[in-house]
Amino acid sequence: MTYDVTVGERAAKLAVEKDAFVYTREGGAALSKPFSAVPTGPGTYSVLIEGRSYRATVGANGEIAVNGRTLRVGVRDPRKLRGRGSAESGGGRRTVAAPMPGRVIRILVEIGQDVEAAQALIVVEAMKMQNEMKSPKAGRVLEIRTAAGAAVAAGDALVVIE
Repeated sequence: MTYDVTVGERAAKLAVEKDAFVYTREGGAALSKPFSAVPTGPGTYSVLIEGRSYRATVGANGEIAVNGRTLRVGVRDPRKLRGRGSAESGGGRRTVAAPMPGRVIRILVEIGQDVEAAQALIVVEAMKMQNEMKSPKAGRVLEIRTAAGAAVAAGDALVVIE
């Protein structure tokens, strides 16, 4: 999977596979390394790159502390920008997914309920912050794929809107 990233003010591409990444700065050479990452607590990871260990802690507002050094990082999945205009306002099912690992705090809707675009559907706590997941369009709640108190991983489907 390839992401557009910014580290500080520098733009780059980050391609991540199972056990390797390729980091390419804008106008620079590609850096390819094998890696592994294991969660060690909420928002904290142990990352191993070529035998060197790093402790990464994800903070608020796009900050990541790596071995005590804080970096401002932005990550964007370019696939999520495709077809925005018609897809969000048009028909069809849309799935609301967890943007990062966390715990479901509250479910604010019920199956069959009509919702408006941008209406809050579910509250997920991640990194000691509560995040409202909002409806991408006006429609009806078709499925709720989680429960209050459940742990969720990044990308897990939470609610389906039709």
